[in-house]
Amino acid sequence: MTREEKSIAIENLTAQLAGVNVIYLADTSGLDADTTSNLRRACFKAGIKLEVVKNTLLAKAMEASEANFGDLPSTLKGNTSIMIAETANGPAKIIKEFRKKGKKPVLKGAFINEEIYIGDEQLDALVSIKSKEEVIAEIIGLLQSPAQRIISALQNQEGKEDAAE
Repeated sequence: MTREEKSIAIENLTAQLAGVNVIYLADTSGLDADTTSNLRRACFKAGIKLEVVKNTLLAKAMEASEANFGDLPSTLKGNTSIMIAETANGPAKIIKEFRKKGKKPVLKGAFINEEIYIGDEQLDALVSIKSKEEVIAEIIGLLQSPAQRIISALQNQEGKEDAAE
């Protein structure tokens, strides 16, 4: 790779990192072709961009980025795949699902809404993060609950009054 090609690759990676709130770094080395293909397919279906990257280029892109990636560049050793998503727990769920069948992919770290998570032991915590849609659904459910109780109580009261007449 020439110096110019590296520079272009760093610019492209920096552009990919710009404005992204969910980035996972994983080790996918050792996965056979079939498993890798299944992983890519699962990521595509979930709206997650999966790409194998060169560590040095990604480290330079992180350095050039406006976001603060903290200690995340320290995880860039060995084979690294980057997973870029809209949903905070999407990549974690896919990694966890694939881990039921094997030891890989291994979570190296994640950057989620300016929070840094380092190490594979963070996987369960990342899976439990609620997506924006899940939080909104919970709030709507909580807001509807008191109203539904009032309506139900009024309907029960009307039913009792009708029965008394």
